[in-house]
Amino acid sequence: MGESLLPELREPDDREAIRFAERALSYTELAAAAARIAEGIGPARRVAVRATASAETCVAVVGALCAGAAVVPINPKLGRRELEHITADSEPELVLGEPDADIPDALAPIPFHPVDLATIRSGPALADRALPAEPPEESPAFIVYTSGTTGPPKGVVLPRRAVRANLDAVAEAWEWTGRDVLAQALPLFHVHGLILGMLGPLRLGGSLHHLGAFSVQAVADALAGPATMLFGVPTMYSRIADAAERDPDTARAVGRARLLVSGSAPLPAVDHQRIARSTGKQVVERYGMSETIMNCGVRASGDRRPGYVGRPFAGVELKLVDERGEEITTSDDETVGEILVRGSNLFTGYLNRPDATAEAFTDGWFRTGDMATRAPDGYIRIVGRSATDIINSGGYKIGAGEIENVLLEHPGVAEVAVTGEPDTDLGERIVAWVVAAEGRSSDGEALTEHVAELLTPHKRPRRVRFVEALPRNEMGKVMKKALADRGEPGRADHG
Repeated sequence: MGESLLPELREPDDREAIRFAERALSYTELAAAAARIAEGIGPARRVAVRATASAETCVAVVGALCAGAAVVPINPKLGRRELEHITADSEPELVLGEPDADIPDALAPIPFHPVDLATIRSGPALADRALPAEPPEESPAFIVYTSGTTGPPKGVVLPRRAVRANLDAVAEAWEWTGRDVLAQALPLFHVHGLILGMLGPLRLGGSLHHLGAFSVQAVADALAGPATMLFGVPTMYSRIADAAERDPDTARAVGRARLLVSGSAPLPAVDHQRIARSTGKQVVERYGMSETIMNCGVRASGDRRPGYVGRPFAGVELKLVDERGEEITTSDDETVGEILVRGSNLFTGYLNRPDATAEAFTDGWFRTGDMATRAPDGYIRIVGRSATDIINSGGYKIGAGEIENVLLEHPGVAEVAVTGEPDTDLGERIVAWVVAAEGRSSDGEALTEHVAELLTPHKRPRRVRFVEALPRNEMGKVMKKALADRGEPGRADHG
């Protein structure tokens, strides 16, 4: 048997474990509910959870983990084709969700097990429904589906060992304890909100306050109250920065936080600086992905430099390699290489895809596809994805993120994404997709000159395309492939 993944549920008490809006459960109530769910799951190996931002989702996930089943989190907004693929690939034996859940056709043939919190306090006590024995460490805890650049989503199989070891490493780095109250409004079908943001507090004996839909006011209220930590993504922090600059009460509330953590995409340097100026707090960045959970992070007591994700967490080995696969040993913060990792945080493979699993590893190292530099003090700086964010132009390898950060410093830019597109002379030309700041004119030539002045001239955009909005996924990441596949008729295209 393995070490307990959620030890606080084995000897629960009346401390608050979770709160979703006005609904809260103590550790005693959560343990009782989890035991009841585990009993209903029985010997099922895999269960799908309709992962809404609700207490029912939390109870369903915890109950399934206690039963030893692998949780397949389902985004309630999935389209029919993608949901059919995930269901056929993972073959869940049960579906868990809120009693009044709207079950789509792809899940309809699978038995549905409602999670009814109304029966928790009226049902048998915990003593009458003991939690099952802890499953082995290498047994699957989650099967999280992640989209690649081609083909249908792949099921990432995360063992209990990876979840436990990685949460402990992150807790050590961030000085995160059971005294902390975490506020977040992240989706519960991604690693960020589900594992780090939901299981993290529960493993440590702390409390989770999930805010439901994100709003700056909800964040400010939570941090003005009991919350000590905030997890968010860059789009959230950009809105927090806007509000904190206008409203002293918001700035004071955010400034009370012990730790502000941003992830899932790089936080622009300009937003780092705005939040620090208005609140007195500097944001911590970290770097992770579905296959590895968390790889690197700035420590709670560490130097918080915009654009850097700190050093590897305990139990994680990281190296950079060049195009030939040879290790880059210099730490000059200039040489770009692909990040490879190995350690206790790794997934065991892609479900039903031994070919994709083998392709993802080199001599035991997982190839992340992320490109980075390493500073002399070991800090890692992500410069982009090898497939979408490294532009080969005129013989240079150019990171899109560096150009994006510089463009965001220009007062005429509200949002920006930088991509490459084929060019007969340069190989690839740099294209900037810009959402103009409100009340500012569209001046692509000025933006090009701005980049050329602050960076080397070969990094200037050769095209500036003005768009109404950037396409983003649920975690706020810009979907650059969608940009590359489209044009913007009638909009300015400066070349």
